[in-house]
Amino acid sequence: MNSSDSLHNRAAWDRLSEEYQERHREFIGQPEPRWGMWQLPESELGVLGDVAGKDVLELGCGAAQWSILLAGQGAWVVGLDNSERQLEHARSLMEAAGVDFPLVHASAEEVPLPDSSFDVVFCDHGGMTFGDPYRTVPEAARLLRPGGLFAFSHNSPLSVICWDEEADAQVPRLVEPYFGMHRFEGPADEPVAFNLPYGEWIRLFREHGFRVDGLIEIRPPQGAASTYRSAEDTQWARSWPMEEIWRCVKSG
Repeated sequence: MNSSDSLHNRAAWDRLSEEYQERHREFIGQPEPRWGMWQLPESELGVLGDVAGKDVLELGCGAAQWSILLAGQGAWVVGLDNSERQLEHARSLMEAAGVDFPLVHASAEEVPLPDSSFDVVFCDHGGMTFGDPYRTVPEAARLLRPGGLFAFSHNSPLSVICWDEEADAQVPRLVEPYFGMHRFEGPADEPVAFNLPYGEWIRLFREHGFRVDGLIEIRPPQGAASTYRSAEDTQWARSWPMEEIWRCVKSG
């Protein structure tokens, strides 16, 4: 059964989808896979590696920009998103790209697909930002085959505790509590987001059979452009990681 947060986020993303795609379409519509708020190339970061011939699930695919590119690299892709409106955008882009793969309308907290179906489960923000990790991490473990890769980007816990709500900006000091972070609720029309302290992420991964293979703390290049973040945010992220990518392997 979908959680109340999942249902709230479904409605929020159905409402925000048009504006989101319009604002970010060109920035995230690159001809090669790129990660995160500054669109750093996968070819440089090497998070997913060679996906040719692998079964790949994208949790929170949006308009499927990532999945379309991975399908073009020979992956057998499934794109999942909690928002039907986002999937409508995905169908349009898939048709334009001349590719076809399954799209699933569901939350990353409760995926209607069989156990041990995938070699790679990943997302670029997406389902791991807007799904409760106490539900999404077990789902990723269930869906992966032994030795499978679980990788995702999201905002760093440090960026959470350095967010000054009154200033509406990242600041160079600690503002919010670190311990106990989990669920973040903003304005009523915005999605609910999630994060955890580092030790809790590691405990949760280990509890569900994952070995942490790497944690990439993103440092954007000086002056890097972003449709997600201001120049001031980018400069902040040059000193402290605002964004990071976990890379975990399922035991087996």
